[in-house]
Amino acid sequence: MIQCPTVMERNWLLSTWTGSDIGLAVEPTSQSLWKSFWILGKVYSVLSDKEQRTLYDEQGTVDEDSDVLSQDRDWEAYWRLLFKKISLEDIQAFEKKYKGSEEELTDIKQAYLDFKGDMDQIMESVLCVQYTEEPRIRHIIQQAIDAGEVPSYNAFVKESKQKMNARKRRAQEEAKEAEMSRKELGLDEGVDNLKAAIQSRQKDRQKEMDNFLAQMEAKYCKPSKRGGKKTTLKKEKK
Repeated sequence: MIQCPTVMERNWLLSTWTGSDIGLAVEPTSQSLWKSFWILGKVYSVLSDKEQRTLYDEQGTVDEDSDVLSQDRDWEAYWRLLFKKISLEDIQAFEKKYKGSEEELTDIKQAYLDFKGDMDQIMESVLCVQYTEEPRIRHIIQQAIDAGEVPSYNAFVKESKQKMNARKRRAQEEAKEAEMSRKELGLDEGVDNLKAAIQSRQKDRQKEMDNFLAQMEAKYCKPSKRGGKKTTLKKEKK
């Protein structure tokens, strides 16, 4: 009998599943879907094991008692078999396609409804939006209000200048922090340089840790002087 995942396995799968837009679109929400996904895992275990696959090809059967089916499987490898890793180029391509699309318009109007016109939350929730794009987002919402597609919320139409300025300051501070992190990681210099920068940072951290441990050892792990023979260096007379 095919067993459904344990709570721990289900949580791991969900965290992996929701790591991409594809995962969000097919996130399992019922026991039947979890069972379907678990069955796919069993199929993957059989097809990825030479002996199990040979048995299935020759006899059309699966050995349910096999260690291959009961042992912890490499879920990451299974997931990557279904979906590729999301790269920086993928994100940039998605952003280019998403902005100005019908999907973005729908998301903006839905965010406006969900948060009842609160621009703080709207700007946080809409994908790929920078603080400098707030006028564009406000214009889209205002057009929807004028067209009668969404109601007019006071939180939006009567938002104070003070709140707008506070949001702008927060966004500018976050943008500065993001820019510093981007430069430190070499994100502006391509994927290869990014990998090199990360590896360099890892080596630097390892070196710092080694130095720290050496200092702690020198400070707290000094050899005992008990029973030791003292040596006095006499200054040579000229």
